[in-house]
Amino acid sequence: MSNSPKRTGTAHLPLHGGKAPAWLFTRMTKLAREITVAIVSDFGPNEMLYRLSDPYWFQAFGCVLGFDWHSSGVTTTVCGAVKEGIKGMESELGFFVAGGKGGASRKTPSEIEGAGHLINADAEKLIYASRMAAKVDNNAVQDGYQLYHHVFCFTKAGDWAVIQQGMNEENRYARRYHWLGEKVTDFVCEPHSAVCSEANATTLNLVASESSNARDTIAGITRQENPDKIMAQLRNLQSLELPRRHEMLVTDIHPDRLYKIFIKTYENQPEDFEKLLGMEGVGAKTLRALSLISEIIYGVPASFRDPARFSFAHGGKDGIPYPVDRKTYDKSIEILHNALEKAKIEDTVKIAAIKRLELWK
Repeated sequence: MSNSPKRTGTAHLPLHGGKAPAWLFTRMTKLAREITVAIVSDFGPNEMLYRLSDPYWFQAFGCVLGFDWHSSGVTTTVCGAVKEGIKGMESELGFFVAGGKGGASRKTPSEIEGAGHLINADAEKLIYASRMAAKVDNNAVQDGYQLYHHVFCFTKAGDWAVIQQGMNEENRYARRYHWLGEKVTDFVCEPHSAVCSEANATTLNLVASESSNARDTIAGITRQENPDKIMAQLRNLQSLELPRRHEMLVTDIHPDRLYKIFIKTYENQPEDFEKLLGMEGVGAKTLRALSLISEIIYGVPASFRDPARFSFAHGGKDGIPYPVDRKTYDKSIEILHNALEKAKIEDTVKIAAIKRLELWK
């Protein structure tokens, strides 16, 4: 198992109010449980991690469970249905789900710790992975989406996946981030392999490959520069005309409020950008301020490339946001259809689910 994550996708979804009605969520929970049991039984718990971390499959899964394909609520509802559905079966399955929406997301560390005696892995490493995935998407990738949902799935062996979602109150969209904890050796350099989004966002991307020099410079500033010198540099920037891409001005950062953070980073001497990012109190504004200094004072710019590469899950029948990717969709159907065939569920629920799948053939 790798100690670092792989973000496998991001999806833009319009914010919808309300929640799934009880009659629907009850059925979603049953169906999610049986599909999960079938997949884990046939292919092992790692296959479930892989599927949940794939935004294409995740979206199809939500459709099969009966939720709106384009609603932001598909994220919280699908994750909630899986978590509720396998409750009490985690040890038998070797598959665990922690976290959730809002306050439930903050319980992720304690829930991982609570399952520690049931797994053959270091719970602290899993907690670290959970925390860093959130810090990267909230602070190192500044795309205007504030995280409000974080679910951490893991196995007895310590493999894991993350599904988290952020909200942008201005454009009324949510953006979903998927992570898979395998085959990646670096938290802070291109941790994603696919990002789905309806539209690009104005983004400070400190985990882009082209931000490598900026990451080194930013970490070096916190180790080598006296906090008073950093403050003086920030104040000097207030008299400069910054590039248009810097939507957050120095006056928005409030340098004086960062002084205590800079004292802390100077005293702790973080050896690299990952250690800096993981420090308590180092958030988006701290990194934004340091990236400004890196570019304007030291001539080392960070990337402003939005990591989004793909749009939605499978496209739409009317070609919006793009034509249906039939090959990928057929693969999703095959996996889900096989799982349903083997699942021991009520016939009426099973037939309805299969009919929904058949419509996409």
